[in-house]
Amino acid sequence: MAKGVALVTGGGRRIGAQICSTLIDDGWYVLVHVRSSVEDAQRLLADASQQRNGEACGQVVIADLSTDEGLQSLIDQTHAILEGQKSVGLGVLIHNASIYNSKDYESVSLEELRLNNRIHIEVPFVLTQALTPSLKAASGCVIGMVDTSLHRAWKDLAHYTASKAGLRQLMMNLAGDLAPDVRVNCVAPGAIMAAPWEAEHFASVIEKVPLGRGGAPEDVANAVSFLVRSTYLSGQVIEVDGGWSVAP
Repeated sequence: MAKGVALVTGGGRRIGAQICSTLIDDGWYVLVHVRSSVEDAQRLLADASQQRNGEACGQVVIADLSTDEGLQSLIDQTHAILEGQKSVGLGVLIHNASIYNSKDYESVSLEELRLNNRIHIEVPFVLTQALTPSLKAASGCVIGMVDTSLHRAWKDLAHYTASKAGLRQLMMNLAGDLAPDVRVNCVAPGAIMAAPWEAEHFASVIEKVPLGRGGAPEDVANAVSFLVRSTYLSGQVIEVDGGWSVAP
């Protein structure tokens, strides 16, 4: 644990897994939170350990963030691990857990809207609040994984984009509330990985990207790594989108 402990929510698959791997490469002991992707997370840590001659690189933390009990379990497990590792605190907290599905606005139920708000706003709010003493003790940082939907109308994604905008604003507020002890920033991935149902939309976005191609999970993870290392950056949003945000 040359640098300390990092917690990544939703870290078992896709972009979250790459963030975990990159943080491990950077020297962090990573708590990989998952709900159901336990085997993926275990494999990620086993591979990382093997590359480092058996060195322990992190732990899998299982919790269902859709319930109050699950959220409290994640908080309790994190505190217990920090104490067991004799860490001075939590160095990095990445709010990556997300749900993403397309649905016609008129058919979105109140329950679906509330779940989006819970995962993207309530969980980051409560989790950061509960871990603030540990973050302050380590002069740590918080990063919210938002997206490039701000100021755009995305068809059939109102429930998702509204809650992600809430996460972005929450992070901006916390950048002020937690200063100067804790830095808070955001990373907004663009066309990185398409969901199975959005291939056509993804292709249309690529046509507008100035760099002319989609990105890779490594591009997002590198932006996260940069913000973790950049001790004079707070209240910022890095758009990892190939220039799409400034395209005409």
